Amino acid sequence: MDFMASLPATVANKIVLVGHSLGGLSISLAMESFPRKISAVVFVASAMPGPNFSFLNISQKMTRRAGSFVDSKFIFENGPNKSPTASILGPIYMATKVYQLSPPQDLVLAMSLVRAAPLFNNKELVNKEVKLTKERYDTVKRVFILCDQDLALEESFQRWMIEKNPPHEVKVINGADHMAMFSKPLELFTYLGEIAHKYSSN
Repeated sequence: MDFMASLPATVANKIVLVGHSLGGLSISLAMESFPRKISAVVFVASAMPGPNFSFLNISQKMTRRAGSFVDSKFIFENGPNKSPTASILGPIYMATKVYQLSPPQDLVLAMSLVRAAPLFNNKELVNKEVKLTKERYDTVKRVFILCDQDLALEESFQRWMIEKNPPHEVKVINGADHMAMFSKPLELFTYLGEIAHKYSSN
């Protein structure tokens, strides 16, 4: 957000933002805060909230799927009888659900760098901090890139978000797992180039 704030608000300097996985939340907040500085945003198999489709809706559905997280661990900072506050992806989950089609060296590197990730279960805080409006968020062009072999955010889950919050354009990468930048890098970067050219010239 500091970077976005530092950019001059001129047509010539408009940028294309790309968000992957939970990075969709970050670019959504940037759209709301700096719509005039962005020519388009790209959601790559990522959370895509909107003015009428809150991040809380997405987060709750993801949490209900907790049984599919295999050997991942959950952190309960508010006590064992409360909702988990963070998760740490387990190696089996990463190998079978996230990087299953990616080169093994990328999986090994990811396992060495894995950290706890927040689950955003505080409803009041989420509703306060992630407030998206038609007047700002909806003025930015959105493209969703669907990864059809994603087992972390399954194709049906991605299509559910697309149905609830339709973007301007949907592209599909066949044979891509959750980490499309590793499993199908050429296809992903080709799409990103096309999107940047199309929307930067508008």
